Amino acid sequence: MSAARFREIELEVDTNDLGQPIGAPVPNWTPPAPPSRVSLIGRCCKVEPLDCNRHGAGLFESNALDTTGATWTYLAYGPFDDFASYTEWLKASEKSLDPNFYAIVDQSLNRPVGIASYLRIDPKSGSIEIGHLHFSPLLQRTCAATEAIYLMMKNAFNLGYRRLEWKCNALNAPSRRAAERFGLKFEGVFRQALIVKGRNRDTAWYSALDSEWPAIDAAFTRWLDLANFDGEGKQIEALSKLMESARKDNQ
Repeated sequence: MSAARFREIELEVDTNDLGQPIGAPVPNWTPPAPPSRVSLIGRCCKVEPLDCNRHGAGLFESNALDTTGATWTYLAYGPFDDFASYTEWLKASEKSLDPNFYAIVDQSLNRPVGIASYLRIDPKSGSIEIGHLHFSPLLQRTCAATEAIYLMMKNAFNLGYRRLEWKCNALNAPSRRAAERFGLKFEGVFRQALIVKGRNRDTAWYSALDSEWPAIDAAFTRWLDLANFDGEGKQIEALSKLMESARKDNQ
């Protein structure tokens, strides 16, 4: 960054009595509550607190449609060889508060087809992440997949969080495209951030802020409207295009 540009940025922020640049004040800040274990209901899907007894068999059957195991490549766990080992993981996960796991239930199929979670929940700073995403073939590239993320983002910002994060393996191109499609901004890559399944992981970071949410919300709402789908259920306006307008509004 040039010295001139740095000085320009300095002029945009507050300074203390010593003339040092300091962050903007956050007046009357009240930390939000952690997400409650309640269901989020949409038109295409429901996002329900993970329950092994309720969701386990359906999730295992949905996951079995991924015969190559490709959906597990970038996760720190899986694929699971049998229902017993998957059940063991589910029972441990359903008790966790952070990550806080949810099952994604497709309304039209009336069956669980994926998993998502809130994690790195930091009410004091107003930051929360969506992750541990595992979408079976029945959920991938569907209205339910997009709506599930929308419902979780909306719930987080409605609770009062000021920053929502999305992180993924920097080599996971589909997840990186999804983050941008959902309106999150790329922040950078943390090199050698983790070791996952015995391999290095560089982590790509994305985020959305509460000030950006109204424009992102409007783009999601317009895309999810029934009027945006033809008689065969195909989208008329792409969410990525709608988010381009949202990004312009948030500049």
